[in-house]
Amino acid sequence: MKRFTFIAPLLVFVAIAAYFAVGLTRDPSRIPTALLDKPVPEFSLPAIQGVEKGLSTVDLKGEVSLVNVFASWCVGCRIEHPVLMELAAEGDIPIYGVNWKDKPGDGAAWLNQWGDPYNSVGDDADGRVAIEFGVTGAPETFVIDAEGRIRYKQVGPITPQTWEEDIKPIIEELKS
Repeated sequence: MKRFTFIAPLLVFVAIAAYFAVGLTRDPSRIPTALLDKPVPEFSLPAIQGVEKGLSTVDLKGEVSLVNVFASWCVGCRIEHPVLMELAAEGDIPIYGVNWKDKPGDGAAWLNQWGDPYNSVGDDADGRVAIEFGVTGAPETFVIDAEGRIRYKQVGPITPQTWEEDIKPIIEELKS
């Protein structure tokens, strides 16, 4: 019994160390979403100032698309914006924007300055739709299939590397 009282703390330490060692092998940029493979939440957002068309659930059905959550105050959004502009120029996939928690007019001014890659942009001033999508911060991008189901969530900026390695293969698979 005395031997067990000396070995028990060692066993507990080894178990905790193993748990943390496994955790260190995981990619911190991969944040799971409870909505994966589930339908897009029902929503209808008005257009931001200066844009004609808002965004709703209906817009996200019928073809594979991207939904990008952005804001004028978001540094990561500025980093990924050239990639979105390039994707929009190629025209292979529709991109929809959700302007998250921006002041009125700021989203439109930002798009006027840097370019508008979006088919339409919804104004999520109070952040309700972002909460329903499970957004933890901007930018976040969702791949939506033709049935309106969330198939992938990209947390952080889309870079050329994340586009080629992570997002594009999923889109190609969904389109085939």
